[in-house]
Amino acid sequence: MVGLGAGGALLTRLGPWYDGLRKPGWKPPDWLFGPVWTGIFLAAGWAWWEGWGAAAEQPGSRLAIAVAFLANGLLNLLWSYLFFWRRRPDWALIEVRLLLASIVMLIAVLAPVDRGAAWLIVPYLVWVGFASILNAAVVRLNAPFPTNR
Repeated sequence: MVGLGAGGALLTRLGPWYDGLRKPGWKPPDWLFGPVWTGIFLAAGWAWWEGWGAAAEQPGSRLAIAVAFLANGLLNLLWSYLFFWRRRPDWALIEVRLLLASIVMLIAVLAPVDRGAAWLIVPYLVWVGFASILNAAVVRLNAPFPTNR
């Protein structure tokens, strides 16, 4: 989880391009995103730890947990890459559906082995749901996006 958080932070490039985007008035301040993501990644790391331990006696559960967390981590990084590096919030808005599905998959994989671990993922689902609405607002306020990047 630490690597994922660091990777996401490295892919998040705030600067003139981002500052120049029109954003809805209800967008949280930029300084809030770091602490929120830190809490989400701490909770997800705890969920992984609890789920991994609880799955020790259940054949196939550890593999399912590993695949679910790996897929989710890659999709999380892909969203940041599309939005901030490629400067394509419109592509990120398409991708965020996969990210949301991967979070639901995390909950579904963890719930049978450890309900508490599954509940630790719920704030992540809520935050990314909110972020996807914010992403849609940014697309609506700024489209079209150039393809020459």
